[in-house]
Amino acid sequence: MSSIPSLSAQNLPAFEFKSSVITVPVLNIYTTDINVLSLQLREKVKQAPEFFKNSSVLIDLQNIQDQELNLSLLVDAIHNVEILPIGIRGGSEDHKKLAHQLQLPSFNNARSSAEKPVIKETPEPTVAESAEPVLNNIENTLITQPVRSGQRVYAKGDLVITSHVSAGAEVIAEGNIHIYGALRGRALAGVLGDETARIFCSDLQAELISIAGNYRISEDIDQSYKKVPVQIYLNEQALIIQNT
Repeated sequence: MSSIPSLSAQNLPAFEFKSSVITVPVLNIYTTDINVLSLQLREKVKQAPEFFKNSSVLIDLQNIQDQELNLSLLVDAIHNVEILPIGIRGGSEDHKKLAHQLQLPSFNNARSSAEKPVIKETPEPTVAESAEPVLNNIENTLITQPVRSGQRVYAKGDLVITSHVSAGAEVIAEGNIHIYGALRGRALAGVLGDETARIFCSDLQAELISIAGNYRISEDIDQSYKKVPVQIYLNEQALIIQNT
């Protein structure tokens, strides 16, 4: 016997849209040679198959936007290594049309680092004006319990964890990340593009570390930096790990 929803149930919202920040790995494409791309993708995924399996990825075509690319074959190559493309960024109008045919959305490019923001000069306050201190509204987060496998923590400012981060857990911050225990999961700092952000941890055993989208997986981290206190920062787009 089929049931008919009551009038009160029909009036309740069944869903809602909310804005959110989601970190997604970006696959920067530097060649249109599908054979080379496919080969190197397979080799990369072999290094950490469980990390890449069913992971979403955004395809960045900015570096080849003036070149012809068989986007359909590229998407097939990505699917073949069990990675899920969610869309493209950059590229030509032809690339965007192909992406639309493949039911992949096209995302806008982030502002180029070469572009300089316009800086407006602010006049010095006069004697009559009150030079009040600027309040810091950044929401820093303190976690005193272990971050366990499957858990995900997001901080709009700095993130401080006085315990450990388990394998399979993910900690994300718009600012710096401080971990006073072992880091065995994933840590992503400066996720909105802050290249001055840093990661500090007392025991590095991470599955992945990332600052402003520049990342390394466990297999790319030298053994000399593992299980010791380190700090991680960016230097000219290179991810630097330093013993402390």
